[in-house]
Amino acid sequence: MSVTSALAGALSGLSATSRQAEILSSNVANATTPGYARRQVSLGSAVLAGQGQGVQVLGVTRDVDRQLLGERRIAQAGGSDRDVRADFLRRVEQTLGTPDSEGSLAARLAAFDQALVEAAGRPDSQARLNGIATTARSLAAGLAAATADIQAARATADRRIGEEVGKLNSTLAQLQELNVELRSFTGAGRDISALLDKRQQLVDQISSIVPVREIPRDLNQIALFTTGGAPLLEGSPSAIGFSATHTITPEMTQALGGVSGITINGRPYDTTGSASPILGGSLGALFAVRDELAVSAQGKLDAVARDLVERFSAAGIDPTLAPGAAGLFTDSGAAFDPLDETGLAGRLMLNAAADPAAGGALFRLRDGLGAAAEGPPGDGTLLARLHAALTSARPLSSAGFAAGNRSFATLTGDLLSETSSQRLSAQSEQSFAAAKLNALTDLEAQNGIDTDQEMQDLLVIEKNYAANAKVIQAVADMIDTLIRLDG
Repeated sequence: MSVTSALAGALSGLSATSRQAEILSSNVANATTPGYARRQVSLGSAVLAGQGQGVQVLGVTRDVDRQLLGERRIAQAGGSDRDVRADFLRRVEQTLGTPDSEGSLAARLAAFDQALVEAAGRPDSQARLNGIATTARSLAAGLAAATADIQAARATADRRIGEEVGKLNSTLAQLQELNVELRSFTGAGRDISALLDKRQQLVDQISSIVPVREIPRDLNQIALFTTGGAPLLEGSPSAIGFSATHTITPEMTQALGGVSGITINGRPYDTTGSASPILGGSLGALFAVRDELAVSAQGKLDAVARDLVERFSAAGIDPTLAPGAAGLFTDSGAAFDPLDETGLAGRLMLNAAADPAAGGALFRLRDGLGAAAEGPPGDGTLLARLHAALTSARPLSSAGFAAGNRSFATLTGDLLSETSSQRLSAQSEQSFAAAKLNALTDLEAQNGIDTDQEMQDLLVIEKNYAANAKVIQAVADMIDTLIRLDG
C-alpha cells in the first residue's frame, strides 16, 4: 500500500466515524422525541480506478418497524374514539343525576310524588297544592334542562367536527408539501431523515382523527387512505368538506337536512354505520355523538316525557277535561300530538290552568283543570287519582324502551340504569383502548433508541477514530523522515 493510499483511507475513516458520531449524538438527544426514528449510518468501500480508497458513507437510514407503527396508529385512533364516546355518556349521566343527588331527575320525581301524597291528605291546604305546582314545574324543568344539555353536547360535537376537518385539511396540505420536498431531496441524494420524522409526526396527528393506512410510493412518497378506503392523500391532498351548524335542536338530523354530513373531494360519505369509511377515530366518534348517541338519549327523554303527559291526560282521571284536552302536563301549553314526540322533553310545561305563575288557580289541581269555580276544599278524590296515575303500571306508547308495563318511577329508574350501564361499558372500553395504546407505545419505545447501546457504540466509534488518527500521524512521521533523509 502506498503512503497516499494509506492517507486517503485514514482520512475517509475519520470522515465516516465523524458522521457516525454525529448521528449517534442525534439519536441520544432525541431518544424521547415523538416521531423521531433511530438513525444509523450505512458504510461501504470507496473504490477509485479499481483500487480501494478507504470507506465512504452510503447514506443514513431510519430504523422503523412499519407493522408496529401501523398497529400503534390504529390503537391511537381507537383510543380517541373511545374517549369521545365515554366523555359524552359521562355528561349524560351527570345531567340526569343519580337518585341520591340533589336536583336529579329521580329527586325531582320523588318530590313531586311526595307533594301529591301530602296534598291528597290535606286537599284544603293551599301550601300543599302549591307544593304540587312547584314540584311539577321542577320535574318539567329537569327534563327540559337535560334536553338542553344533550342538544348542547350535539352542538359541541358539531363544532369539534368542523375543527377536526379543518385540522385534517391543513395536515394533508403539509404532507403534500413534504412529499414534494422528499422527492426533490431524494433526487439530489440529500439526507431526508428529518423530513421523514416530520412526516411521521403529521401522519400520527391524522391517525387520532381517522384511522389511516400508509402506502409507500416511489421516491419516498406516500399515499394515505382511511382504513375504510376513503382517499386522503394520493399525489394531491383530498378536500374534506363539512358545514358547521351553530344551533342544533332535537328535530335536526342529516336525513332532514338540518345538520351537515361530510364530503371528500365533493363526494358524500356515510358518517355512521358499518359502511362509513371514517369510523374508528375522534371524527367518527363525534359524528356518532351528534347523530346517534345524543339522538338516542334524547329519544329516551322524550319517551319519559310522553309517558308523563299521557298518564295525567288519560280518560277517567279528570272528569272536567274535554276529550283531547291537555292534562296536568302540556306540550308548550297545548295538548300533546303523538306524531310530534321528538323534543317533547324540552317543551314540557305545567298546565297553565293550574299554574299561578301563568295566571291559573291552584284549586284546579283539586277540583279539575276544567273547573270554572272552586269546589269543596276537603275533596281529595282527584288528587288521589293523580297520584295513582303517577304510580300505576301502564304500557309505554314510545319505542325508546323495551315493551312492558311500568310505573313512572320504574321508567325513570330504567332511564338512569341504562344511562349508567352505557357509561360503565364505555369507560371499560376506554380503559382497554388506553391500555392497548400504552402497551404498543411502550413496545415501540423499547424497539426504538437504546441509549446504553448507543453509548457502547460510541466507544467503538471513538476507538476507530483514534486508530485512523494514528494512521495519519504515522504517515506524517514517515513523510517527515523522508524529508529529513533527502536533506
